[in-house]
Amino acid sequence: MAAQFYSNKNNDSNTKGVETLLGEPKKAIIKLAVPMIIAMSAHTIYNLVDALWVSGFGKDIFTSAEVSDIGIDALAAVGFAMPFFMMIISIAVGVGVGSGSAISRRIGAKDKKGADNVAIHSVIITLILAFVFSVLLFIFADRLFIIIGAEKSANMAISYGRIIFAGSIFLFFTNIAFAILRSEGDAKRAMYAMMIGAGTNIVLDPILIFTFGLGVSGAAYATVISLAITSLILVFWLFFRKDTYVSFKFRQFKFKKVIIKDIFRVGLPASVQQLSMSFTMIAIIIIINIAGSGEDGVAIYNTGWRVVMFAVLPILGLATAVVSVTGAAFGARSYEKLNTAYMYAAKTGLFIEIILALVIFILAPLISIVFTSRPEDIIIRDDLELFLKISCFFYPGAAFGIASSAMFQGTGKGTYALIATLLRTIVLTIVLALISTFVLDAGIVGIWWSIVIANLTGSVISFTWGKLYIRNLEHKSPTSL
Repeated sequence: MAAQFYSNKNNDSNTKGVETLLGEPKKAIIKLAVPMIIAMSAHTIYNLVDALWVSGFGKDIFTSAEVSDIGIDALAAVGFAMPFFMMIISIAVGVGVGSGSAISRRIGAKDKKGADNVAIHSVIITLILAFVFSVLLFIFADRLFIIIGAEKSANMAISYGRIIFAGSIFLFFTNIAFAILRSEGDAKRAMYAMMIGAGTNIVLDPILIFTFGLGVSGAAYATVISLAITSLILVFWLFFRKDTYVSFKFRQFKFKKVIIKDIFRVGLPASVQQLSMSFTMIAIIIIINIAGSGEDGVAIYNTGWRVVMFAVLPILGLATAVVSVTGAAFGARSYEKLNTAYMYAAKTGLFIEIILALVIFILAPLISIVFTSRPEDIIIRDDLELFLKISCFFYPGAAFGIASSAMFQGTGKGTYALIATLLRTIVLTIVLALISTFVLDAGIVGIWWSIVIANLTGSVISFTWGKLYIRNLEHKSPTSL
């Protein structure tokens, strides 16, 4: 397959992926986005299935023994761990976005040596960051979960979290490897690796949770093992098979400030963007506790948000394509192509999200039943259904906000995307949630509507800013940039 898909092995001519990246923008968006949407769908389906196993669904199929670490408390434990898990992902994704943007811009400018150098820098930086964050989170896990309000589910949260933190090096590496492949237009292999990881996770989950009786810790082990397997595949492709556009020559490597600066010019704002979402999740969990909904409310939020992530994954897949295509167009100073890719992704995302919003709104009662299969979990069923229905209202608008953020990142303006995201997450979401809780006394339902209003407002601001930015680029001469 690789011999058919690639036109060379590490010479200066383009691979088929690079030819796609530099070709017609609408076709490039679709060719790069579809594999990522498929891969993200597999990964998100795993997340949903993971939540089902942790909730206790299907335990009689896999074991007759009693497994204590499942149910609402286990869902709450995963919910408490999720912000810190997302924090790790935030750093990894941020470095990946920064590196991918820098590589794509160099490909557009026909600077292969520069693209190679960025790829090597990104791998080394990622490994250093993985070590630092995994050690710190592992050591302070117990304190962190107690601080954000974990009580009866604290022990489960600590067990789950520490396993995830210990294996986070695989999470870091897979994210940077995916970013490198996408940046050179090789979305298919990124898709294959992600699907293998998700498939492995789905198979291991019930075995470790029920058959081996590990409960919620089994879900964590399944995640780490699947990431390790995916990492081995990616190591083989990047460092041993050597049929990618970028080359890795570590013996000649020297840190260069200009490359580190270029990676973090986009990567640092992208990481802070992602981190702001983690901090927002932590804040929402705390506000849910203040509002009096306790760990049941956290279970609703954690479970419902998995469905939300499934709903928005098509526009997340489109966003990965937008970063690469707009980055290459920007490097080639082709601003008309940049605008075409941006608008096409936004409009396509809008159409898809309208359909998904309608489907999920209609199926919300059934989805809620599936996630509350045990008699003792029925207490959260109606509230989970309500969360799912309310959250549907921001799906279509999110297409414009996410496409705008991806375009900013692709063109090297990570700070613009960061400002828009901080306005949506730290400012609007948290402020509106606090107002609905303390001023309007709207309870947990007010928190859900705060999330919707904040996301819609942030998308409008991001899209308006994006169009103005492109218009300004088109009015500038290439020499002024």
